[in-house]
Amino acid sequence: MHTILVTGGTGYIGSHTTVELVKSGYHVVIADNLSNSTIEVLDGIQNITGVKPQFEKLDLCDRKSVITLFEKFKIDAIIHFAALKAVGESMEIPLEYYHNNLESLINLLFATSKFNTKGFVFSSSCTVYGQPDILPVTENAPIKKSMSPYGNTKQIAEEIIQDTITANPSFKAISLRYFNPIGAHESALIGELPLGVPLNLVPFVTQTMAGVREKLLIFGNNYNTPDGTAIRDYINVSDLAKAHVVAVQRILENKNKNNYETFNLGTGKGVSVMEIIKSFEKITGKKINYEIVNRRPGDIEKVWADTSLANTELGWRAAISLEETLKSAWEWEKRIRNI
Repeated sequence: MHTILVTGGTGYIGSHTTVELVKSGYHVVIADNLSNSTIEVLDGIQNITGVKPQFEKLDLCDRKSVITLFEKFKIDAIIHFAALKAVGESMEIPLEYYHNNLESLINLLFATSKFNTKGFVFSSSCTVYGQPDILPVTENAPIKKSMSPYGNTKQIAEEIIQDTITANPSFKAISLRYFNPIGAHESALIGELPLGVPLNLVPFVTQTMAGVREKLLIFGNNYNTPDGTAIRDYINVSDLAKAHVVAVQRILENKNKNNYETFNLGTGKGVSVMEIIKSFEKITGKKINYEIVNRRPGDIEKVWADTSLANTELGWRAAISLEETLKSAWEWEKRIRNI
């Protein structure tokens, strides 16, 4: 049984990926500092899979702690999620983002070299493309100057990984550039639960509908889009999680065509903020209180994925509909709020 280190494994995408890894027969070790998640997520994972993953609370920016972790476990591969992840927040505290997101990555890569870990799956982002000239965006699109420190950390991280591979050709890595993960596990036992005010659209919508928030803020309605609101490619989090399992299998089974590969993960369809709101209103039968405010610094106008490379090379495809995904988000919200 291969041991996979999942950093940020009690977080939103990390927890769903842990579920899929356990279901696929992997032994999972989670490393998380619980800065934006809670330890109770482990109970949700156990209730779904029957297995409680091993958990290590640590700060990945502390190299000694990372080395100790690798001494304790024989890690075959890493899926690295742990990072600060909000575009708007990164504009306000850029140094925190550069320190946290890059120092943790460097420490992990240092450990992989020291302990001969076979491979690395990196949680990258479509923000590396900035505002693409051509849509849908392919993996061959130019990497433009980032519009936010968050996006820039993803660009720099990918460069660091590539340089690591150049220096160590036996090491393999895959960067998964995903678009906008939403929804919750079909069981409603795990889902997106940001600490504090949500910085992503869907939990802000569900919390507003649940009465936790007074109103939803829509950042701009004067974009060059059909209804004026920004367009994104919204992908179900469980679909996304399954792609990480496929990627780590690809590395462990030596199926990579190159030592470093990148894949877009999305649905291939753009959906506007207003379309998301109207879909939620239809699903719940409730109207949502919202207010149009100024655009948020760092946000791009529209982006959606060309997923043909992931479809053909990984044999992966997003399968869960937007309606099912939004329903799962609402079921999760209702469960945690006892509605």
